[in-house]
Amino acid sequence: MGEAGHDAPAVNEEGKAAPFPAWARTVEECEKRFGVDRDRGLSSSEAAARLRAHGPNELLEHPGPSVLQLVAQQFEDTLVRILLAAAAVSFALALSSSAGALTLSAFVEPLVIFLILVVNAAVGVWQETNAEKALEALRQIQSDHAAVLRDGEWAPALPARDLVPGDVVMLRVGDKVPADMRVLRLVSSTLRVEQGSLTGETNSVNKTAHAVPAEDADIQAKECMVFAGTTVVNGSAVCLVVHTGMATEIGKIHSQIHEASQEDDDTPLKKKLNEFGEALTKIIGLICILVWLINVKYFLTFELDGWVPRNIRFSFEKCTYYFEIAVALAVAAIPEGLPAVITTCLALGTRKMAAKNALVRKLPSVETLGCTTVICSDKTGTLTTNQMSVSKLVAIGDAPGKVRSFKVDGTSYDPRDGKIYDWPAGRMDANLEMIAKVAAVCNDASVSHSSNQYVSTGMPTEAALKVLVEKMGVPEGKNGLSVDPSETLGCCRWWSNAAKRIATLEFDRMRKSMGIIVTSKSGGNTLLVKV
Repeated sequence: MGEAGHDAPAVNEEGKAAPFPAWARTVEECEKRFGVDRDRGLSSSEAAARLRAHGPNELLEHPGPSVLQLVAQQFEDTLVRILLAAAAVSFALALSSSAGALTLSAFVEPLVIFLILVVNAAVGVWQETNAEKALEALRQIQSDHAAVLRDGEWAPALPARDLVPGDVVMLRVGDKVPADMRVLRLVSSTLRVEQGSLTGETNSVNKTAHAVPAEDADIQAKECMVFAGTTVVNGSAVCLVVHTGMATEIGKIHSQIHEASQEDDDTPLKKKLNEFGEALTKIIGLICILVWLINVKYFLTFELDGWVPRNIRFSFEKCTYYFEIAVALAVAAIPEGLPAVITTCLALGTRKMAAKNALVRKLPSVETLGCTTVICSDKTGTLTTNQMSVSKLVAIGDAPGKVRSFKVDGTSYDPRDGKIYDWPAGRMDANLEMIAKVAAVCNDASVSHSSNQYVSTGMPTEAALKVLVEKMGVPEGKNGLSVDPSETLGCCRWWSNAAKRIATLEFDRMRKSMGIIVTSKSGGNTLLVKV
């Protein structure tokens, strides 16, 4: 018998525990495998033992490169090394030619080159440091707390890092899934999860407690599994934790990102600059040698007696002078400003991409993306923002057979973004009021303002409907911002107070509708249905 009295897991030929495809097993088999009763959960002692065995439910922190390593990486470019060598030689010559009378003017040239190199390295280090911090943001995808069944009682806010395989967890609308879990049973009629962070799919996925027949199913096909980092947009369910920490799907992505960050393939821009630097080194070196050899006669003289040189006279001072001329020529031929200009342009590119929520880890990657001629995408939704907005509102007219159409502006979840053209503000009739009431109350989504942007919780379509309600306003003629400027969904709150929800029938793919029963201030009940 294995831990906690359940059967020991099967082992493969290498003696390691064989992977357990929980999605392809029944609920009873999963309970037996993890040694847990869905009605009592794990005991505190058993949970503590498993926490010691599996470790905390969090993504590992991979140590990033130190500041010194980042600085050293900025000098791996051939052109930068040439500049560094030229600055060092120029500084040495300026020091030797001063002859004890040190003046600032003698060191202007090497100081300017060193300053350019320092600025170039500082910009590169700043960008890569910010990128490394941004990569750690993947850890924030994990949930902070979870409702867990321990010792037969529900702990409503257990830290998610303390979850272990075998824990029984309750998920509700808006919850962020804290670990990879097998659905045990649905509390509501349906359960929908948005897992675009793993699959790129914009549409939420229906989940069920029934096993999937294929053991090699992909993420999207595992309909009885919910994954860490995804969000519940509809319904509620009781689930069984099967993987935590780095063993989760989001943990595997974290590991792949770390492995990819260790690869250091040269970008097309870096290859071109290195080729240019090598060619420039050869040309400048050849020119300097030729210039110095042409002037040999001025510091080295001799007389030939047959083939034997006699009366050899050598002037070290003149030799140094012409060497300085050759070095000055080399320094003048080197484009000192090129690395700084390239770095500045790439840094500006990264800022523009950051404004579009695109993370650039290394500066030359901006140019690499610019060299891309063909982008192959598997489906349309992969490159979109997964945000919905209402573009047209159609309602029954005030006469039989008449239909009204209103154009709606705005493409974000910001209620201030756009307006409804020709809208009868303050003069909404019963049909328009009913549309606003159903869109606001028969809706489980929410919109909030966070980090200078509006984000939604729940299904994107429902969030778009709530934003539409804010643009429609309320019967008194005020929009949501006038009702309460500090509240994002002021109109929706007004409608929710006017029609209190007392029962809900969640959206179902067979019924293709969501229904709620509300009670008005007069005490009557009304059924609101959203198809």
